[in-house]
Amino acid sequence: MIFVASILAALSLTAQAAKPTHEPAQGFRFQFVTADDSAITQRITEDLYKRLVPIFSTFRTELAQRRRMLYVAIGPAALREVASKRCDCVVISAFTSSQVYRAIMAKAAQGGAQPVASTAVYAEPSPADQLRLAALLYRRPVRVAAILGADTSFMRPALEADRVTVLDAGGEDINRLLNQIAQTDVLLALPDSTVYSTESIRNILLSTYRHKQGVIGFSSDMVKAGALATTYSEIEDIDAQVAELASAYVAGGELAPPQFPRYFRTIVNEGVARSLDLTVSDEVRGFSRPAPPRRP
Repeated sequence: MIFVASILAALSLTAQAAKPTHEPAQGFRFQFVTADDSAITQRITEDLYKRLVPIFSTFRTELAQRRRMLYVAIGPAALREVASKRCDCVVISAFTSSQVYRAIMAKAAQGGAQPVASTAVYAEPSPADQLRLAALLYRRPVRVAAILGADTSFMRPALEADRVTVLDAGGEDINRLLNQIAQTDVLLALPDSTVYSTESIRNILLSTYRHKQGVIGFSSDMVKAGALATTYSEIEDIDAQVAELASAYVAGGELAPPQFPRYFRTIVNEGVARSLDLTVSDEVRGFSRPAPPRRP
Protein backbone atom coordinates (compact mmCIF):
# COMPACT_ATOMS: atom_id res chain seq x y z
CA MET A 1 0.00 0.00 0.00
CA ILE A 2 3.01 2.33 -0.26
CA PHE A 3 1.71 3.69 -3.56
CA VAL A 4 -1.64 4.44 -1.94
CA ALA A 5 0.04 6.47 0.76
CA SER A 6 1.97 8.47 -1.82
CA ILE A 7 -1.19 9.16 -3.82
CA LEU A 8 -3.17 10.24 -0.80
CA ALA A 9 -0.36 12.45 0.45
CA ALA A 10 -0.59 14.41 -2.79
CA LEU A 11 -4.38 14.66 -2.54
CA SER A 12 -4.94 15.32 1.14
CA LEU A 13 -6.18 18.73 2.18
CA THR A 14 -4.72 18.21 5.63
CA ALA A 15 -1.23 17.19 4.58
CA GLN A 16 1.42 18.39 7.02
CA ALA A 17 2.77 21.69 5.76
CA ALA A 18 6.46 22.12 6.33
CA LYS A 19 7.72 25.67 6.51
CA PRO A 20 7.95 26.86 2.88
CA THR A 21 11.22 28.08 1.51
CA HIS A 22 11.43 30.96 -0.93
CA GLU A 23 14.11 30.86 -3.56
CA PRO A 24 15.64 34.30 -4.21
CA ALA A 25 14.40 35.99 -7.32
CA GLN A 26 18.00 36.78 -8.37
CA GLY A 27 16.99 39.78 -10.40
CA PHE A 28 14.03 38.11 -12.09
CA ARG A 29 10.42 38.75 -11.22
CA PHE A 30 9.55 35.24 -10.15
CA GLN A 31 10.00 33.12 -7.06
CA PHE A 32 9.53 29.46 -6.24
CA VAL A 33 7.61 28.53 -3.10
CA THR A 34 8.37 25.01 -1.89
CA ALA A 35 7.62 22.94 1.20
CA ASP A 36 10.80 20.86 1.26
CA ASP A 37 14.24 20.53 -0.29
CA SER A 38 13.92 16.93 -1.49
CA ALA A 39 15.65 15.67 -4.62
CA ILE A 40 12.37 15.78 -6.54
CA THR A 41 11.68 19.36 -5.52
CA GLN A 42 15.20 20.36 -6.52
CA ARG A 43 14.73 18.66 -9.89
CA ILE A 44 11.49 20.59 -10.42
CA THR A 45 12.89 23.98 -9.48
CA GLU A 46 16.17 23.56 -11.36
CA ASP A 47 14.33 22.64 -14.56
CA LEU A 48 11.77 25.42 -14.10
CA TYR A 49 14.47 27.99 -13.39
CA LYS A 50 16.11 27.25 -16.73
CA ARG A 51 12.75 27.62 -18.47
CA LEU A 52 11.72 30.85 -16.74
CA VAL A 53 14.95 32.83 -16.86
CA PRO A 54 14.78 33.45 -20.65
CA ILE A 55 11.15 34.50 -20.30
CA PHE A 56 11.69 37.00 -17.51
CA SER A 57 14.94 38.36 -18.91
CA THR A 58 12.85 40.10 -21.57
CA PHE A 59 10.06 41.33 -19.29
CA ARG A 60 8.11 43.94 -21.25
CA THR A 61 7.82 46.92 -18.95
CA GLU A 62 5.83 48.90 -21.51
CA LEU A 63 2.83 46.62 -20.90
CA ALA A 64 2.62 48.08 -17.41
CA GLN A 65 1.16 44.97 -15.82
CA ARG A 66 -0.16 45.79 -12.38
CA ARG A 67 1.15 42.52 -10.92
CA ARG A 68 4.88 42.24 -11.38
CA MET A 69 5.79 39.33 -9.09
CA LEU A 70 4.96 35.76 -10.10
CA TYR A 71 5.12 32.95 -7.55
CA VAL A 72 5.31 29.31 -8.62
CA ALA A 73 3.89 27.14 -5.81
CA ILE A 74 5.25 23.59 -5.90
CA GLY A 75 2.75 21.26 -4.23
CA PRO A 76 -0.23 21.73 -1.87
CA ALA A 77 1.64 22.96 1.22
CA ALA A 78 3.42 25.66 -0.78
CA LEU A 79 0.16 26.71 -2.44
CA ARG A 80 -1.56 26.96 0.93
CA GLU A 81 1.25 29.26 2.11
CA VAL A 82 1.29 31.57 -0.88
CA ALA A 83 -2.51 31.66 -1.22
CA SER A 84 -2.68 33.44 2.13
CA LYS A 85 -0.61 36.33 0.82
CA ARG A 86 -2.28 39.66 0.19
CA CYS A 87 0.06 40.94 -2.47
CA ASP A 88 0.05 42.56 -5.87
CA CYS A 89 1.20 39.31 -7.45
CA VAL A 90 0.10 36.24 -9.39
CA VAL A 91 0.48 32.57 -8.51
CA ILE A 92 0.92 29.52 -10.72
CA SER A 93 0.20 26.30 -8.86
CA ALA A 94 1.92 23.11 -10.00
CA PHE A 95 1.92 19.49 -8.77
CA THR A 96 -1.36 19.93 -6.90
CA SER A 97 -4.58 18.15 -7.87
CA SER A 98 -7.59 20.08 -9.15
CA GLN A 99 -9.73 19.37 -6.08
CA VAL A 100 -7.02 20.49 -3.66
CA TYR A 101 -6.24 23.61 -5.69
CA ARG A 102 -9.90 24.63 -5.73
CA ALA A 103 -10.33 23.93 -2.02
CA ILE A 104 -7.24 25.92 -1.03
CA MET A 105 -8.14 28.92 -3.17
CA ALA A 106 -11.75 28.86 -1.95
CA LYS A 107 -10.61 28.86 1.66
CA ALA A 108 -8.18 31.69 0.98
CA ALA A 109 -11.02 33.75 -0.45
CA GLN A 110 -13.23 33.30 2.61
CA GLY A 111 -11.42 36.03 4.52
CA GLY A 112 -13.23 38.70 2.54
CA ALA A 113 -10.12 40.37 1.12
CA GLN A 114 -9.32 40.26 -2.56
CA PRO A 115 -7.84 36.78 -3.23
CA VAL A 116 -4.51 36.46 -4.94
CA ALA A 117 -4.72 36.07 -8.72
CA SER A 118 -3.89 32.48 -9.56
CA THR A 119 -3.90 29.72 -12.11
CA ALA A 120 -2.68 26.14 -12.13
CA VAL A 121 -1.40 23.16 -14.03
CA TYR A 122 -3.14 20.34 -12.19
CA ALA A 123 -1.27 17.24 -11.09
CA GLU A 124 -3.72 14.65 -12.41
CA PRO A 125 -4.37 13.62 -16.02
CA SER A 126 -6.89 15.35 -18.22
CA PRO A 127 -10.22 13.46 -18.22
CA ALA A 128 -10.54 14.16 -21.93
CA ASP A 129 -7.21 12.43 -22.62
CA GLN A 130 -8.21 9.56 -20.34
CA LEU A 131 -11.45 9.04 -22.27
CA ARG A 132 -9.55 9.08 -25.55
CA LEU A 133 -7.21 6.44 -24.14
CA ALA A 134 -10.18 4.24 -23.18
CA ALA A 135 -11.56 4.50 -26.71
CA LEU A 136 -8.20 3.50 -28.18
CA LEU A 137 -7.95 0.51 -25.84
CA TYR A 138 -11.41 -0.87 -26.59
CA ARG A 139 -11.58 0.16 -30.27
CA ARG A 140 -15.31 0.73 -30.00
CA PRO A 141 -17.76 3.02 -28.22
CA VAL A 142 -17.07 2.54 -24.52
CA ARG A 143 -19.48 2.84 -21.60
CA VAL A 144 -17.61 4.83 -18.97
CA ALA A 145 -18.60 5.59 -15.38
CA ALA A 146 -17.10 7.89 -12.76
CA ILE A 147 -17.75 8.29 -9.03
CA LEU A 148 -17.47 11.85 -7.77
CA GLY A 149 -17.15 13.14 -4.24
CA ALA A 150 -18.01 16.66 -3.14
CA ASP A 151 -14.58 17.99 -4.10
CA THR A 152 -14.72 16.65 -7.68
CA SER A 153 -18.38 17.38 -8.36
CA PHE A 154 -17.33 20.38 -10.47
CA MET A 155 -16.29 17.87 -13.15
CA ARG A 156 -19.83 16.50 -13.57
CA PRO A 157 -21.00 18.79 -16.44
CA ALA A 158 -17.92 18.10 -18.58
CA LEU A 159 -18.06 14.36 -17.93
CA GLU A 160 -21.76 14.11 -18.67
CA ALA A 161 -21.20 16.06 -21.88
CA ASP A 162 -18.82 13.25 -22.85
CA ARG A 163 -21.56 10.69 -22.03
CA VAL A 164 -19.92 9.44 -18.86
CA THR A 165 -22.26 7.90 -16.28
CA VAL A 166 -21.63 9.94 -13.14
CA LEU A 167 -22.52 8.75 -9.63
CA ASP A 168 -22.43 10.95 -6.55
CA ALA A 169 -20.48 9.30 -3.75
CA GLY A 170 -22.41 11.27 -1.13
CA GLY A 171 -21.48 8.99 1.74
CA GLU A 172 -22.79 5.90 -0.10
CA ASP A 173 -21.20 2.50 0.47
CA ILE A 174 -18.56 2.03 -2.22
CA ASN A 175 -19.67 -1.52 -2.98
CA ARG A 176 -23.23 -0.34 -3.64
CA LEU A 177 -21.92 2.31 -6.02
CA LEU A 178 -19.74 -0.21 -7.83
CA ASN A 179 -22.71 -2.52 -8.28
CA GLN A 180 -24.67 0.32 -9.87
CA ILE A 181 -22.04 0.70 -12.59
CA ALA A 182 -21.27 -3.01 -13.03
CA GLN A 183 -22.61 -2.97 -16.61
CA THR A 184 -20.22 -0.28 -17.82
CA ASP A 185 -16.92 -1.11 -19.51
CA VAL A 186 -14.63 1.34 -17.75
CA LEU A 187 -14.37 3.12 -14.42
CA LEU A 188 -12.68 6.48 -14.82
CA ALA A 189 -10.88 7.06 -11.53
CA LEU A 190 -10.46 10.68 -10.49
CA PRO A 191 -8.26 11.84 -7.60
CA ASP A 192 -10.84 12.34 -4.87
CA SER A 193 -9.69 11.23 -1.43
CA THR A 194 -13.30 10.76 -0.28
CA VAL A 195 -13.71 8.00 -2.90
CA TYR A 196 -10.20 6.61 -3.34
CA SER A 197 -8.91 6.08 0.16
CA THR A 198 -6.34 3.69 1.55
CA GLU A 199 -9.16 1.32 2.49
CA SER A 200 -11.13 1.56 -0.77
CA ILE A 201 -8.59 1.45 -3.59
CA ARG A 202 -7.80 -2.24 -3.25
CA ASN A 203 -11.50 -3.07 -2.95
CA ILE A 204 -12.32 -1.00 -6.03
CA LEU A 205 -9.63 -2.68 -8.13
CA LEU A 206 -10.76 -6.15 -7.05
CA SER A 207 -14.45 -5.41 -7.65
CA THR A 208 -13.94 -3.97 -11.11
CA TYR A 209 -11.66 -6.87 -12.00
CA ARG A 210 -14.43 -9.34 -11.09
CA HIS A 211 -16.87 -7.35 -13.23
CA LYS A 212 -14.44 -7.43 -16.17
CA GLN A 213 -14.18 -3.66 -16.05
CA GLY A 214 -11.07 -1.69 -16.83
CA VAL A 215 -10.01 1.10 -14.51
CA ILE A 216 -8.42 4.13 -16.09
CA GLY A 217 -6.34 5.30 -13.16
CA PHE A 218 -4.99 8.71 -12.22
CA SER A 219 -1.34 7.75 -11.67
CA SER A 220 1.22 5.31 -13.03
CA ASP A 221 1.48 3.74 -9.55
CA MET A 222 -2.22 2.94 -9.67
CA VAL A 223 -1.69 1.14 -12.98
CA LYS A 224 1.15 -0.90 -11.52
CA ALA A 225 -1.20 -1.90 -8.68
CA GLY A 226 -3.95 -3.19 -10.98
CA ALA A 227 -5.61 -0.39 -12.97
CA LEU A 228 -5.74 -0.92 -16.72
CA ALA A 229 -3.99 2.21 -17.97
CA THR A 230 -3.50 5.92 -17.58
CA THR A 231 -1.93 8.91 -19.17
CA TYR A 232 0.63 10.61 -16.96
CA SER A 233 2.96 13.58 -17.06
CA GLU A 234 6.60 13.71 -16.09
CA ILE A 235 8.08 16.61 -14.16
CA GLU A 236 9.42 18.17 -17.34
CA ASP A 237 5.98 17.94 -18.99
CA ILE A 238 4.37 19.94 -16.19
CA ASP A 239 7.27 22.38 -16.07
CA ALA A 240 6.96 23.08 -19.79
CA GLN A 241 3.29 24.00 -19.38
CA VAL A 242 3.99 26.18 -16.34
CA ALA A 243 6.57 28.03 -18.40
CA GLU A 244 4.01 28.51 -21.19
CA LEU A 245 1.52 30.02 -18.73
CA ALA A 246 4.23 32.33 -17.38
CA SER A 247 5.30 33.31 -20.90
CA ALA A 248 1.74 34.18 -21.91
CA TYR A 249 1.33 36.31 -18.79
CA VAL A 250 4.61 38.15 -19.32
CA ALA A 251 3.79 38.76 -22.99
CA GLY A 252 0.26 40.02 -22.59
CA GLY A 253 -0.60 40.51 -18.93
CA GLU A 254 -3.43 37.93 -19.07
CA LEU A 255 -3.48 34.95 -16.73
CA ALA A 256 -4.83 31.78 -18.34
CA PRO A 257 -7.41 29.70 -16.44
CA PRO A 258 -6.38 26.57 -14.49
CA GLN A 259 -5.84 23.58 -16.74
CA PHE A 260 -5.07 19.89 -16.84
CA PRO A 261 -1.69 18.71 -18.11
CA ARG A 262 -1.25 19.28 -21.83
CA TYR A 263 1.78 17.03 -22.30
CA PHE A 264 1.68 13.36 -21.36
CA ARG A 265 2.58 9.77 -22.14
CA THR A 266 0.81 6.46 -21.50
CA ILE A 267 1.35 3.41 -19.30
CA VAL A 268 -0.67 0.19 -19.71
CA ASN A 269 -0.89 -2.83 -17.39
CA GLU A 270 -0.46 -5.49 -20.06
CA GLY A 271 -1.49 -8.31 -17.70
CA VAL A 272 -4.78 -6.62 -16.82
CA ALA A 273 -5.36 -5.90 -20.52
CA ARG A 274 -4.99 -9.60 -21.38
CA SER A 275 -7.41 -10.58 -18.62
CA LEU A 276 -9.95 -8.18 -20.15
CA ASP A 277 -9.33 -9.69 -23.63
CA LEU A 278 -7.90 -6.44 -24.88
CA THR A 279 -5.12 -6.30 -27.45
CA VAL A 280 -2.83 -3.38 -26.69
CA SER A 281 -1.86 -1.76 -29.97
CA ASP A 282 1.19 0.32 -30.76
CA GLU A 283 -1.20 3.25 -31.10
CA VAL A 284 -2.18 2.84 -27.46
CA ARG A 285 1.40 2.43 -26.25
CA GLY A 286 2.43 5.48 -28.21
CA PHE A 287 -0.52 7.65 -27.19
CA SER A 288 1.23 10.81 -26.02
CA ARG A 289 1.68 14.52 -26.53
CA PRO A 290 5.37 15.38 -26.03
CA ALA A 291 6.40 18.68 -24.56
CA PRO A 292 8.40 20.94 -26.84
CA PRO A 293 12.14 20.95 -26.12
CA ARG A 294 13.38 23.47 -23.59
CA ARG A 295 14.99 26.53 -25.08
CA PRO A 296 18.76 26.66 -24.41
